[in-house]
Formats: sequence, structure tokens, C-alpha cells
Amino acid sequence: MSSVYQSCPSFENERYLLRLVQKNDCADLLAVYSDEAAVPLFNSDNCHGDDFHYKTEQRMAEAIDFWLYSYEEGYFVRWAIVDKSSGRAVGTVELFHREADDHFTKCGLLRLDLHSTYERAEEIGEILSIILEPAYELFDCTMVATKAIPAAAERRTALAKLGFAESVHKLVGHDGTEYDCYYERIKP
Repeated sequence: MSSVYQSCPSFENERYLLRLVQKNDCADLLAVYSDEAAVPLFNSDNCHGDDFHYKTEQRMAEAIDFWLYSYEEGYFVRWAIVDKSSGRAVGTVELFHREADDHFTKCGLLRLDLHSTYERAEEIGEILSIILEPAYELFDCTMVATKAIPAAAERRTALAKLGFAESVHKLVGHDGTEYDCYYERIKP
């Protein structure tokens, strides 16, 4: 596996910085994960029942601790999305190399959690364009996949503009549950 787990790179463009989530992101991220309009758009597939709807700083801090533990163990990377104009974390991007017995094996699985005020095609495109190309090498994959439910119209528009196509395949969870609404992008 790549060195992403030895030293986590940061990525940025003019508007956004993506860097490994930190404990001091708790207050900013609580605003994201308690956002009633945002939570339904998060991908909680195969996450052991966690819906990522956190209402207290303690629960948010526990989630960040788990994300940092998971990074140290090489399970996944969770980057904070920092809006450079405010210096605040406005969401997270998770990525990992997925090994499974379905179509989505050996892919980079991407989860994007954003505050609802950033759930606009232009913002999503700007954020994902920072991490998309490096993801193929960092996670040793030729395909990146992410979920976008029908209600996530802005997200779907952004994904199409970035070269993603809606998959006809279902992602099969560790317990056999099948999940749909995945988009995939093959490495150009």
C-alpha cells in the first residue's frame, strides 16, 4: 500500500485545504455532523449502523478519535475540508482502498460529508478536483467510487462534470447488504 499511512499529504487549491482531520476540528465538524439538511446525504453504507448524525461535542470527539485511530491502523484516511476564507473545517473526505467480492473491489472508495451550505455543484467540484487525481496513486486503484443518492442533485451534477458515471452495480457490504446509488470514475 502507498505511503499515505506513513505521512498524510495535504492538498489545496485557491479556496480549500484538505488535511488530515485533527482533534481541534471538533467544534467546526460538529456544525457539519449536526446539520439536519446535510446528514441524509452522507454515505453511511457498511458503517456498522453509524449514521454520522452527531449532536454533542463528546460524540464528535469520539468520531474524530476513531478516524485518527483508523488512519494509524491503515484502514482509511479522513481529511478535513478547510474553507481557506474562514479557516474553518466545513466537511470531510474519507478515502480507502477497498478489497471485496464485488464490482467495487480494488477501488478507492470516497465518502464526502459537507455542511449543507457547501452542497452545491460548483463547491463539490472544486473540493473533489483537489483529491481525485492523487487518489488513484495514493490508494493503488484505477477506479474511484462514491455514493450520491437521488436527493443529492447538486452532488450528482458535480460528479458528472468530473467524469463519474452512475454505476449499474451494487456495493455489497460485509454482511451481504447491497447498496446502490454509486458513481464511479475510471482513471483517465
